[in-house]
Amino acid sequence: MVGHLFCVIGMCFVGIAPVFAQGSAEDYQRAAELRQRFSGLVVRDQISPVWLPGGKLLYSVSTEKGAQDLVLIDPQATSGRQRLVLSELPELAKALGGRKARLLGAASGADGAVQVLYADGSAMRVDPSTSKISELEMEQADGFLIEPSRNSRAGRGGRRTTILFVNRTSSSIELRWISGNGPGRSYGEVAPGETRDMSTYEGHLWRIDAPESASKSVDGDDLAPLYFRGRGQPGIVLLQKDSWEASAEPRTSLRKTWEERDAKRDGPSVGWKIQGGNLFGPSPDLEDRERVAWTTDGTPADSYASRIDWSPGRKAFALMRTREAPNQRRVTIVESSPQEQLQPSLIEFDYTKPGDDLDFARPKLFRYRSGSMPDPIAIDDALFGRSWSVSRQSWSADGGKYRFLVNERGHQRLAYYEVDIESGEVRTLIDERSDTFVDYSQKTYLRVMEDRGQVLWMSERSGWNHLYLIDLETAEARPLTQGEWVVRSVEDVRDDGTLILRVMGVYGDQDPYHMHFARVDLDSGELTMLTESDGTHDLRWSPDGARFLARWSRVDHPPVHELRRIDGSLICVLEESNVRALMSTQWKMPQRFVAPGRDEKTEIWGVVYRPTNFDPERSYPVIENIYAGPHGFHVEKSWSLHRKSREMAELGFIVVRIDGMGTNWRSKAFHNIAWKNIADAGFPDRKLWIEAFAATEPAADLSRIGIYGGSAGGQNAMRALIDHGDFYHAAVADCGCHDNRMDKIWWNEAWMGWPIDESYSKSSNVDHAHRMQGDLLLVVGELDRNVDPASTMQVVDALIRANKDFEMLVIPGGGHGVAETPYGTRKRRDFFVRHLLEVNPRWASE
Repeated sequence: MVGHLFCVIGMCFVGIAPVFAQGSAEDYQRAAELRQRFSGLVVRDQISPVWLPGGKLLYSVSTEKGAQDLVLIDPQATSGRQRLVLSELPELAKALGGRKARLLGAASGADGAVQVLYADGSAMRVDPSTSKISELEMEQADGFLIEPSRNSRAGRGGRRTTILFVNRTSSSIELRWISGNGPGRSYGEVAPGETRDMSTYEGHLWRIDAPESASKSVDGDDLAPLYFRGRGQPGIVLLQKDSWEASAEPRTSLRKTWEERDAKRDGPSVGWKIQGGNLFGPSPDLEDRERVAWTTDGTPADSYASRIDWSPGRKAFALMRTREAPNQRRVTIVESSPQEQLQPSLIEFDYTKPGDDLDFARPKLFRYRSGSMPDPIAIDDALFGRSWSVSRQSWSADGGKYRFLVNERGHQRLAYYEVDIESGEVRTLIDERSDTFVDYSQKTYLRVMEDRGQVLWMSERSGWNHLYLIDLETAEARPLTQGEWVVRSVEDVRDDGTLILRVMGVYGDQDPYHMHFARVDLDSGELTMLTESDGTHDLRWSPDGARFLARWSRVDHPPVHELRRIDGSLICVLEESNVRALMSTQWKMPQRFVAPGRDEKTEIWGVVYRPTNFDPERSYPVIENIYAGPHGFHVEKSWSLHRKSREMAELGFIVVRIDGMGTNWRSKAFHNIAWKNIADAGFPDRKLWIEAFAATEPAADLSRIGIYGGSAGGQNAMRALIDHGDFYHAAVADCGCHDNRMDKIWWNEAWMGWPIDESYSKSSNVDHAHRMQGDLLLVVGELDRNVDPASTMQVVDALIRANKDFEMLVIPGGGHGVAETPYGTRKRRDFFVRHLLEVNPRWASE
């Protein structure tokens, strides 16, 4: 036995440990090998689908032999003849049977044959009608080749797609994803002769600089980079030495001059500029080349912006005007151990906290007539209250009305206004109010449907998140969806007058957090469910929108892939995962568990993880992995072979995750528990849930309960020892926002409100640190820019002043979430092993 010294703020002690069965070195080793132990034991769980013309579907799927089946689905065929496994056809089996590379895409040729592209860079031509197959050179796979983009401006993302980069030069090539100006973000290099398939989105832009072997043109000039844009289907980018030479002609300019933009309207002008807070632009006298003031009441501290939002027909325009907050908060942190120098470095950055002064931004409107100076339309600033934001600005189709959404600070009111340009009258189209909070960051959806004379709006006014149709003339609201379930999002607004929705809680006999899809008619409100299987769903639509692939799973059920019609009817089940090899091992299926919450009726859902060597005759401490942020729900709902909670369980624990009251995407009443009450964190529900679970599992030892979490979960974990130290015995709090007045403004004011009141102190771990019981480990990265690391240090100060014993780990150079780094994860596990299993495996091994 070896004694080890543990340094603890306020206390140091020597531990002498015997060899113990749980938390042993063998357990640590087994936890480290979990991912690789079970990798590859589930097959037919993922498909790589490609839609073909005529509604046909081609996909590849992994098989038990480590190869892939290539399957063709014809939904128009008669039952029993819809599915053709191409890889089982005699003439194709030889070519396809041993191919392990992932199918990237397929394209249909004019002759009815199919070109197939794989991730290893190989391509084939397959003729299903004759069973003939032939290898294709990349240049022959013309259905996949992507030509350089003539426009190097980053575009908005569409559907997920793939680009296969093929490097045929003699130098490494760097791949850069472009999101704005500048060189973009590097995604590594492709070595000479190698390929790389990159998951991306339709419209996203990738930049490829000329490699060293082709860095100069024949004239000795530097070669311009090439840009490639994702397409609706996967594609190939062939990069050869002459690729840059071939694209050396001038590109389309990203920016047109003011003269070019204005040439068709009023003739030449001199462009726009902000001077002294006012907008200066072309004179109404088009012969005058000097700028003149289009606004006169601006100041440097209350300035107009230069971006002009013109109405259709150019009869009016809108400008944003912003009055700067007098005091802009900056946070200072110290990097103690910079890699480039010996001495510490000081870092400052903008960081607005709850209660701080904010910029006051609001739109200003002007009538405009060619040849005259603009005429201001008076709008009282009082209309905006103490606004948090102004968004969703738009003009009516005729240009006569301007609309915008005001989110008032404190987030208890959203107001959608309409301004008549001729009269200047302001009308309120939507006035959304709440006695608690309006969940603006998760549940704001607004779509103006001018042709229908309506606005599509999302609201919790009924107590459940639903959609409403607001009449543009009368401002009357009509519910489009209703019931004790929630609309999660609007996925598509279709030309046939229907919407595709993500919905939750529709099926009373299922987990209310399961993601389902539905179709609703805008005229009748008729709701058609598109999915029904007992799991959470993802969808992929056919190009014509008539069919979709539904993939569903649960934490305790591996994926199933279905093909369905637009009315939700099932065409066929494409694949069901094969877990026979997995279930022949010691792998333990997660357990879903449900128990009543504090009101004795509301279902609280959670999941349980056990170690692979679980013995029901033994006793196991219970550890809760907590994150109770009100912005979402946090218990896993989909299948995964590996989660970090499993690694913790492997050391000799039962690990649970729970969504208590105060988290999101149930009823408004369920969510409201968090209002000015972050400290609650659903603990009354969590404790009841754990006790109910332990009543069904004799191996769960409630005399040893731990809890850990990061960020909001770090605040929750420490709060467990403050308010519920008689139940939870040990906690690890990583990067916690321990006082909501210390953390970023948007997240905290969203739930705790504004102005700052006593509720902030009531939820503060700092103000209540003296009540802490049990064993605590605080973890923080000194360079955390998400949550001010001073929040953790203020907890430390309060604990010391209260003469409390605790442990602390500060990671130099670490950012947000350092407990999830390999080192931080190991120290978290060691802490629970010491405090709940009473042994550190390193003592035994040493």
